[in-house]
Parts: sequence; C-alpha cells; structure tokens
Amino acid sequence: MSRCAPDATTIEMDTRRKIVRDASAWQAPAGAVLAAGPFDPLLSRHAAQLEQLKQDAPALVVFITEPPDPLLPAPARAELVAALRCVDTVLFAQAPPPGVIDLTADHLEWRAQLINRIAASAGTES
Repeated sequence: MSRCAPDATTIEMDTRRKIVRDASAWQAPAGAVLAAGPFDPLLSRHAAQLEQLKQDAPALVVFITEPPDPLLPAPARAELVAALRCVDTVLFAQAPPPGVIDLTADHLEWRAQLINRIAASAGTES
C-alpha cells in the first residue's frame, strides 16, 4: 500500500502539527531520511518522490526551501507537504541544509515544465 495515499482506516488529524516553526531545539529522529526542496507548487511527482524516499525509513523529514520567484508562500507549501501521509516532519530553510537529499533541481525542472504546459495551452509560450 502507498504510504502517501489514504486508506480505509484514515484518521483525521491536523497535519499542521507536523510543521516545526522553531528548529533551534529540534533534532531529527534516528534513521530519518532528510530531504529538501521548494515544492512550489506541490505536484503528484513530488508525492511519489517523497514516498520512494520514505520506503522503510522510520521517518521522513522535509525542509521547505525558497525557490526563485515563489508561486506560493512557504507556509502554504509546508501545509501541503505536511498533508502527505509519508511525511513525518516539515521545517523551513532558505536553502537545503548540509547532508540532506536536495530535490531542488528536479522540482525546478518540473515547475518549468508545468508553467510551459499552461502557457502552451493558453496559447502563449513562456
């Protein structure tokens, strides 16, 4: 079963509790996978990528980074990422912290593809 997709036993929870706003006293759980990216906007590809990273790890920690010219504010992106079942903790970072899996290049490429598809469907190339 997908660790990001809901199942028949889904329990409602306020996923904003997964968001750590003050990381000064926060520590990653032992064995956690740490990843960073802008998630601007959150796409199904991101969910699949995070699900793959989580696999059998005890926890998945995601850092929301700042892309050039963000479409959505960081708190909104954090709430969307926190809503994914496979994500255990979400933090904010200007850039990917050292030692984390940096997903930025993929995310910026996917964002550009999305914007180009929207522009093409509207009849204006970007």
